[in-house]
Amino acid sequence: MNKALDRFLRFTSIDTTSDENAAGTPSSKGQWQLAEILKNELQEMRVEQVTLDENCYVYGKIPANAENQPVIALIAHLDTADAVPGRVFKPRVAHFNGEDLVLNPSLGIKLSKDEFPVLDDYIGQDLVVTDGTTVLGADDKAGIVEILSAADILLANPDIKHGDVWLVFTPDEEIGSGAELLKLDFIKADFGYTVDGGALNEIEYENFNAASARVTIKGRNVHPGYAKGMMINAAKLAMQYHHLLPKEQTPEETEHYQGFFHLRNIQGNEENAVMDYLIRDHDARLFDEKKRVMQQAAETLNKQYGAGTVELNIVDSYRNMVEMVQKVPHVIERAEKAIRACGMEPVAKPIRGGTDGARLSFRGLPCPNLGTGGINWHSVYEFLPVNALNQMAEVLVEIVRF
Repeated sequence: MNKALDRFLRFTSIDTTSDENAAGTPSSKGQWQLAEILKNELQEMRVEQVTLDENCYVYGKIPANAENQPVIALIAHLDTADAVPGRVFKPRVAHFNGEDLVLNPSLGIKLSKDEFPVLDDYIGQDLVVTDGTTVLGADDKAGIVEILSAADILLANPDIKHGDVWLVFTPDEEIGSGAELLKLDFIKADFGYTVDGGALNEIEYENFNAASARVTIKGRNVHPGYAKGMMINAAKLAMQYHHLLPKEQTPEETEHYQGFFHLRNIQGNEENAVMDYLIRDHDARLFDEKKRVMQQAAETLNKQYGAGTVELNIVDSYRNMVEMVQKVPHVIERAEKAIRACGMEPVAKPIRGGTDGARLSFRGLPCPNLGTGGINWHSVYEFLPVNALNQMAEVLVEIVRF
């Protein structure tokens, strides 16, 4: 077994699921466990200034062996998404010959080209897959392994000239707080790259503008047999509110640069109802318009049922980093050159989500996102081509190369 694959299987067997309801950073104990392992590995590799800080951020530096070169940070996150209930992670390697790949015989779960046409691109390859009950965690443990593999190459080949290279592993990216406590004044990087995307040739520097919204509805419960003219059913109003939003602007109806409203949670009865939404759009003007649409829906129901019946609270989460990254085009050009040097043609794609890099870009560290090779993130169908681990490591080496 190659070193990168061994690392990946070890790391993905650790439950590092983040918890958005937990207080403090990190939000889960498993992230500490992985962070300790990474700290020890970096020390064994003789990386310098290895640090595991009080908030579970891991840092290490490969010092420059060439003068007047930029300081570059390579960043990946420790946590995995709380997208699937399972907690016993059992990754395995399977050869894909084009036939359905059975993940879990007892549950009848399989990877099929009929459902996932992208599998056509991986016929004849070895894939790391799940047992059909959990995510794999290639998002973002593949990124971690690829950064470590790039570090191995740099440390073993001092003839590869580069500036200071920081390796940074962050907690809680999946719940939106991975970049908040990263110590930029410690690493003093000129720019960075998160390794947290999909295809190896993709460069992402346009992400959603994002907000979360909570709709709280106050009803009036009366015995249903005598409720005429008196009951205000909060659960029913929740449905009414949702149908006031554009039905074509939902995740299942949109792609590319199209934004959406996403109802991610709803609870209610006659007396009270709560709805949680995500608001997303790449375009700042359309993003603001979506907020106005939600406010107008609340006002419509309040006019009909009385002031205070519907309360709307919107909190901005992050902004589109394109406005920051476009100011430093050489950061994108450097990645494009590296991808071409590894025999691929770079493709710029919008991120239909967010990354640590978005927040870091607004904190002063321009930070586009690069691929890991992982497919079907946040799903029991997530998989990773084994050869992606070493291929992406080569891209990272080319990025930092003088």
